[in-house]
Amino acid sequence: MAMKSPFTNYKKTIQDGDIVIAYVNPLDMQAIQIVKDGALNNKYGAFHHNNIIGKPFGARIVSQKGNGHMTFLHPTPELWTQTLPHRTQILYMPDIALVSSLLDLKPGAVVIESGTGSGSFSHSIARTIAPTGTLHTFEYHEERVLKFKDELKLHELSHIVNVQHRNVCKDGFGMENVSDAVFLDLPSPWEAIASAKQSFKKGKVGRICTFSPAIEQVQRTCEELGKLGFYDVRMYETLIRKQEVKTLTKRSLPTRDSISGFTKKESPSKRKRSNEEKEEEDESAEQKNEIEAESTAAGAAAATGATETEGGEKEDQVVVTRPVMNVAGHTSFLVFASIYIE
Repeated sequence: MAMKSPFTNYKKTIQDGDIVIAYVNPLDMQAIQIVKDGALNNKYGAFHHNNIIGKPFGARIVSQKGNGHMTFLHPTPELWTQTLPHRTQILYMPDIALVSSLLDLKPGAVVIESGTGSGSFSHSIARTIAPTGTLHTFEYHEERVLKFKDELKLHELSHIVNVQHRNVCKDGFGMENVSDAVFLDLPSPWEAIASAKQSFKKGKVGRICTFSPAIEQVQRTCEELGKLGFYDVRMYETLIRKQEVKTLTKRSLPTRDSISGFTKKESPSKRKRSNEEKEEEDESAEQKNEIEAESTAAGAAAATGATETEGGEKEDQVVVTRPVMNVAGHTSFLVFASIYIE
């Protein structure tokens, strides 16, 4: 029977031995393992694990001192990316989402990853390809491999993720006709592309992605992809742009005279007008009186609280959003390509 990892399967209650995310706010969270008779200590006091066991995920637990609380969340690849121990630079969710989509990762897929690092992307891949898929991930640094194997065992992902200590730029992947997609996070990804090509399954389209911080790496990678017969070569850069949300009060816009082009405040007071223009002014005055009457009625209704809609929003207010001009800095360039292996 296959193991059920908390990163690929969800359950309702916290049990002894579970991995949970101890959450205070978006900038203050950590991953811990719940152990009977254990305790988590921080500035809010002590949180005894025995008080957490049996509680539903998402429960808010008060400290022993009673001067603070924490929320204990179910682990997910997204939360693990924010709380994992950094052994290297990692991929974050904007890049992970784009790569997963354009590589067409799905349950049952066989994926090769080189440059395991801290295992951020590995957890997301494992959830996406579960329960029948396989991830073969390669890392040249032996100590990182050993630490990641311990995490896989703790997170119960060993049946999906196979990690190997190997320098694929020199020794290749040693695999043929097995993979659906390949992801390379390497200093010299072009050195591993030939071996990646051999790993793709025959009779179908294989997809590859490289993650490189410098444009010179992108150029060499694209040259090698072209030499080896890859097509549809594309490069992306993922940047985050935040949106600022505000609630504003509606204000009526000034109306312009259809002939003169002036608003009423701008119109020359001594300007000669024809009879037709005067008639238009009279009509405008009537419309203004109607608008003022409606405003007066709305004001009277506001005094009685009748201007609020069913959702609790005021009719004279509107929620607007605009992009913040400062954009998050560059992380890396993503190069995608495809190839059909006969």
